[in-house]
This record gives sequence, structure tokens and C-alpha cells, in this order.
Amino acid sequence: MRPQKLASYFISKLLRLVLLLFAVSLASFILISFSPVDPVQSYIGAEASRVSPEQRKEIEAYWGLNEPLIDQYKKWVTAILQGDLGTSLLFRAPVSHVIGERFVASFLLMAIAWILSGVIGLILGILTGSKHGSWLDRSIRLYCYILSSTPSFWLGLLLLMTFSVWLGWSPVGLASPAGILTDEVTIWQKLNHLILPALTLSLLGVAQTTLHTRQKLIEVLASEYAIYAKAKGESDLQLLWRHGLRNAALPAISIQFATFGELFGGAVLAEQVFSYPGLGQAVVQAGLGGDIPLLLGIVLFSTIFVFTGNSLADIIYRLIDPRLRNGGRQ
Repeated sequence: MRPQKLASYFISKLLRLVLLLFAVSLASFILISFSPVDPVQSYIGAEASRVSPEQRKEIEAYWGLNEPLIDQYKKWVTAILQGDLGTSLLFRAPVSHVIGERFVASFLLMAIAWILSGVIGLILGILTGSKHGSWLDRSIRLYCYILSSTPSFWLGLLLLMTFSVWLGWSPVGLASPAGILTDEVTIWQKLNHLILPALTLSLLGVAQTTLHTRQKLIEVLASEYAIYAKAKGESDLQLLWRHGLRNAALPAISIQFATFGELFGGAVLAEQVFSYPGLGQAVVQAGLGGDIPLLLGIVLFSTIFVFTGNSLADIIYRLIDPRLRNGGRQ
């Protein structure tokens, strides 16, 4: 890709991100303003009976909740442009610090699940695509259809009951054993608490990658150049290695990077089921607790996270496929 086209491509992506953040922030701010959850009540907590109406008004004035909605939005956007996401009402800490700490835990969980779902999905897709119409193909497809219609929280509860409650092979929840200081937690203990949440996310992400890889591989193996190569004496394994894998990997890679949104949404439910202290659980806590600054901050962060995944999928697809790299149409 030429430097001018490359520069225009990244500028267009940046403009799209800015417009997307503006639209998402405005829509989120309006929706939250109509929420029945009272942020002042959430901030006061158990001391609500001891707070007088005058003190309540002072709290509203301190947080700017007594101003018109448009003025609140302007102040919030101005603060964000200055690098200030506000202060969390629940955690009594800057929103940027809360998001940073929680994202570290969520990133490890999502990274493991993302890698497992991609590798397993690609392998299953190649197996079922190369054995089109066989019992293996039908079995894997049935498995994928069942997973596609399975809610993540239900699968998480099922794994939790089976491996934690009945068999006792893994801990019930949390990111580390209770009663142990953070500095004393070993890597194995952290991984042991990550197994079930990561397995829940990875199993749900396998289905989409498998089905798309299967379909692409079937199309490649049924193409004219594949039939010609087979007529020249190439074995099924050579045909799969030389022609099938590269073409089948294209949709798998693109889909894998484009699943950042689904991965983040699944992490919200998985972390809630397993009481895993990540960004997903912070979203639930902020929503139920009326922590508007934290909730809006996580919404913006998740928007950037999903947009980055889609952009990486587009860039990698262009790098792999020379037709797109040379200016061809998708």
C-alpha cells in the first residue's frame, strides 16, 4: 500500500473512531440520565437516613447533578478531553485507575480465551471442511450449533456446578484464593482461578470460527484450481496444505479479530458468574450502583477496545490478501 493511501486510511479510521465515540458517549449519557438508579443515593449508601435534604442538595451541586443535562454533558466531555474521566462513586478512586486495574485482570482472561477459541476453531474448521459430509463433519457442526445457541452465563453455571461443586477440581470463583495477600498468590493459583472463566469464553467463541473456516475450506476444495491440482496427482493432504490452509485462514483471522465485542460481552457475564474481579464485573457494579462516571468511562473504553479489534482484523486481512493490499475491493 502506498504511503498516501496508508495515511488516508489511518486518518479515515481515526475520524470514524472520533465520530463513534461522540455518538456512543451522547447516547449513553442520555440513556443513563433516564435511569431509575439515583447516583446520589448510591454515593450516600447506608448513611442515607442521616443525610438531610440540604446536604443532599450540596452533594448534587458538588457532582453537578443539579445542572441541565446539556451542561452536564459539556462538562463531562471537556474533562475527558483534558484526560479526566472523573471519580468513581463506588470505588472512591479515579475512573482511569479503576479501569486500568480491572482491565489487567480481564485482559489475561480474554487473551487466553481468544487464543484458545481461535486455535481450536481453526483446527475443527479444517477437520470438518476436509471431511465434508462425513460423520465427523455432522458431529462438529452439531456441536457448533449447540454452542451458538447456548447463553454464556448458563454454560458458566454448568461448568461451575460440574467442576467446582460436584468434582471439586477447581475453585468456585474469584481471581485468587480468599485470605491470601496479593503478593503471596502464586502463578499456578491465578491460572487455577482462570481456567473455568477462560474455558467458558473460549468454548462459545469456537463455533463461529469453526463454521466460517469450514465453509471457506469447502469452497476452496471445490474450486477449479483445486480440482485441477487433484487431477495432476496431488494427494488430499497436499491439496489441503498448499491450497486450503491459506485461503481458509483468511476468514478465520478476520473473524477472530472481529470478535472483540462478543469477547468483551461474554466476559461481563462470565466474570459475574465466577465472581472474577475484572472489567466486566465492574460494569455490572457500576450499573447497579449508579456509578455514572465509571459506567460511562467503561463504555468509552469498551468502544475503543472493540473498534481496535475490528481495525486490526481489517489491517491483517489486507496484509494477507494481496488483492486488498493492492487496492482491490473486498
